[in-house]
Formats: sequence, C-alpha cells, structure tokens
Amino acid sequence: MTGRRGINKTTRNLALVFSAVILTGTVSGCRVSNDEIHGWAQKKSGPKKLTAVLTHDKYPLDLRVEAALTLATMKPRGGRAVGLLGEDGAVGLLDSLASLTSARREQVIAGMVPRLVEGMQKERPEGAADPTIPYKDATFALLSHDGGSLITSPEAKAELEKALIAWCQTDFEQRFDDTSQLYGVEQVLRLLRAEGARHLPNLLSADFKHVAAVSNLVHELGDDATQLEASKRLVAIATFVDSPEWTKQKEEGVRAANKASGLTVTDKQFEKQLEAYQEEEIVRVFGAMKTVGRAPITEYLIAYAKNEEKGESRRAAALAALEGNLDRKNPDHATFALDFLSNEKAPNTLRDLAARRVGELPREQVSTRLYALFSNARWQVRWTAASLLLKMSEAKHLPEFMGELGKVKQMALSEPLSYGPLLHDVKGEDPTAVVARYAGSSNPVPVRLSALGYYYAYGDSRDAASLEQYTKDTAKVPACPPKAEACEWQCVITEKDKEDKDVRVAKNVQTVGDYVRYCILPSLTSRTPESAQPEATP
Repeated sequence: MTGRRGINKTTRNLALVFSAVILTGTVSGCRVSNDEIHGWAQKKSGPKKLTAVLTHDKYPLDLRVEAALTLATMKPRGGRAVGLLGEDGAVGLLDSLASLTSARREQVIAGMVPRLVEGMQKERPEGAADPTIPYKDATFALLSHDGGSLITSPEAKAELEKALIAWCQTDFEQRFDDTSQLYGVEQVLRLLRAEGARHLPNLLSADFKHVAAVSNLVHELGDDATQLEASKRLVAIATFVDSPEWTKQKEEGVRAANKASGLTVTDKQFEKQLEAYQEEEIVRVFGAMKTVGRAPITEYLIAYAKNEEKGESRRAAALAALEGNLDRKNPDHATFALDFLSNEKAPNTLRDLAARRVGELPREQVSTRLYALFSNARWQVRWTAASLLLKMSEAKHLPEFMGELGKVKQMALSEPLSYGPLLHDVKGEDPTAVVARYAGSSNPVPVRLSALGYYYAYGDSRDAASLEQYTKDTAKVPACPPKAEACEWQCVITEKDKEDKDVRVAKNVQTVGDYVRYCILPSLTSRTPESAQPEATP
C-alpha cells in the first residue's frame, strides 16, 4: 500500500457507479436513449446510472445534458432530493458536475440553461403542485453550490439569475408559503441580493399577507432606490388602512365572521370591532415601517404621532416605529422628540417613548433642552432628562451636568439612586475617581447624593469602611416637590426586634448621613464583588 494515493469519497462513489452500470451492460451495451434516461428516474438504481452517463465522456453531449436535467428534476425519495444532492453510495448532480473538467462542465450547463429557464416558466395546472419548483431548486443549487463555482460562464449565470427573478415575481404569495421546496423564496432572494429585491415593493398592498416579511427583505437586501420605493408604498398602505374607506371595505367580512361564530352584536359593539381590527392592522403596518424606514415613513410617523385626534395607543405605535429612524442630522427631528418630552399635556406613555427617541439623537442636539427640564415641576421629567444626559455623556461633560444638577431645589430619592449607577459607564475617567470628587462636602447636596448613589449598584463589602465618613454628613436632603407622587425619602433596612428576630423597618432619610446609613450601606454590606449588579434606570 505504500506510495498509493488515496481517493476522495466522490471519486470512489463514481468508480462504484461505473462498475455497477458496466456489470448490467448499460454502459457497454447498446446506445442509451432519452426514454431510458427518463425511465431511470423511477428506478432505485436510477441515480447511479444517470450519474454514470453524465460523467462518462463516451456519451454524446445531448444525452449527458438529458441525464443532468433528469437528475435535477427527480422526485425526492424519503424527503431527500437524491437526484440533486445524492444519497448514500451515490453522488448527485452537483458533485457529478464538480467532478468534470471545467470545459466539459460548462458545455453541460450551457445545454441545461434553456431547459431550466423553460421549466421555471411553466404554468401551474389548477389544483396541482407547482411544476416549476424542481427547476427553480436546481437553478438555485447550481448558482449557490460551493460558492457558485459550478457556473463559470457570465452569460449562463446572468440568464439563470434573470429567470429566478422572474420566478419570484410570479405567484409570490403561493410560492412564499410553499413548504415543498428544497430552497424557499427567501433563500433565493438572498442569493440574488439587490437585483432580486428590486421588484419587492411592487408586491406591497393593504391586502398583501407578507408585508412584514417583504419589508424585512427590502431592508436586508434592497438598494437605496428599492428601500425608498418601499417606504413610499408603506406610507400609502398606512394612509389607506387608517381611512374610513378601509373600514367600510372590511364591514362585510367582520359581519360574516360574527355570523360564522354565532355572535350577535349591537351597532356600537360592531363599531368597536371594526375599530380594534383597524388598529391591529395599523400597528402591523407600523411594524413594517419601522423595519424599512427612510424619509417618507419617518415624516408620516412624526405627523401621526403629533396628531392628537388619533388614539393614544396608535400614536404610541407610531413613536415606537420611529426607533432608529429619526435623522440624527435633522434638527427638526430633535425638536419633535424634545417637544413631545416637554409637553405637560402628553400622556406619560407617549412621553416615555419620546424620551427613548431623544436618547437616539446626538448629545449636542438635545442637551440644552434636556437641561431646561431640570427645573420641571415633576421630578420624573427631570429624572428622565438627567438619565438621558448621563447615558450620552463622557467625563468631560460631567462638570456641566453636576453644575446643573446642583441647582435643583427639590428632589426624589429615586433620582440619586439612579444617577449614581449611571456614572459607571461614563467614558474618560475611572468612576470611583468621579465619585470621590463629587461626594465631598464642597459640592451641592444633590451632587453628593448622586455621586454616593454609585455604590448603591456597584459597591460591595470592601467599600463599607470608606463610606462610613459620609454617615456624619448632616446636610439636609432636598424636599419632595409639593404633591409629588412616589417621592418619599425612606429606605427599608433590617433590624432586630425585642425577640432578636429580623424585621424590616422603614427609616426616614433627612440628611446625607441618613442616606448613606440607611440606603447605601445596607445595599453593599452583604454584597461580594462578584455579585454587584446595577439597578434598573429609565
């Protein structure tokens, strides 16, 4: 055995194929006909015989092409496309083509191309399976196998890709849902990339089932022009779905559904059903809009969110769909989000969503307006604004931030317990150095409280001794704003009762020392360095 060169699995299988076919007299006997080629597709040994014809140079080219096409379109066996992919003991079309010389392979594929294109253009008989799928699957496999190395002719590649694009444009919904395919429509489109996605916006309509899926594909694969066209079409869909015309169009279907379910509803209940149905569809379209984005969608959603005639839940859906879609270079978009956040009449749900949109914008666009909110009568508004600023800040911004925070006259306990942990992620300086600088008595009380709040989330048992000095700070904490909700300055600690049992006791926090003693130290005395975790912040 020394010196013999091993052979790979594909070559070994091909050798077995030749042996098997020669022993039966097929290769060495009479000329093989097209009818025999087609008949082998039904035989157990058919793939081996077809592979032998395809790979043996003694056969004429037209017969080898016929064998290749028969392998490509064979019915699956046991759920496997044996003609295309092979099975145990036999290689399939792809590996057989790969074993040919590049010149011979190009000749065979050139003969296959017009037949594959013709197969992908077949009409589907009513009530029958789609006859184009085997041809499409074979085309996809040829184009994608081994990085597309099987097809070296640019002309053949272009012709097959063009046929695949046309195939995807035809009966899209049926073909998208067809589970009998070896390769689904999404796989085909991902192979075709921007060229395959170019037609997708034309599919988008109010009654189209796959708005979300197509929007995802446009976002993933489409070029600028395709995404812009999809954006315009989604705006048209949303405008229609939000109209009385859409509601009128759906009345008959809702009545039929009620009748089928045995439901008897009043006119008012029917109106509510239509309203809920419409809102569900609007939210669905907004979800697709969020994926695609672009200027037409962004401007539509901004206008919708600002429209007080729309329901709160619909406006909230519009604000949510703007995630990642505001233009960071457009000051009007920053103004829109900040106006929403500052609007005292806006529902809290909408202001919270507006705050998230503000957080996606550049600091330089929003910081001035956010600092202005520090004087808002509602502490929750300042809490949101200050938290957003800290998340956007670097160490160089902290003097400005602490200067503005130091002007605050009224405050809630939740504020410093949130601001402090956010210092952990401020870039440009070690957070413990920041805390040490701002925790000293020379700083305003709101600043000291916030700095010490860092340890509420990131401190551990090693920090307890160094924090004891702050328990002697007798400076008064800021009072709550008048009639403020959820603003009690209290922390709950564990104490021993008369029977030496642990009990939970609420302690009033009146000074900075109380804050450290009752809020900070209890949070870290039992915490190890490994267990220190940040608290949730807005």
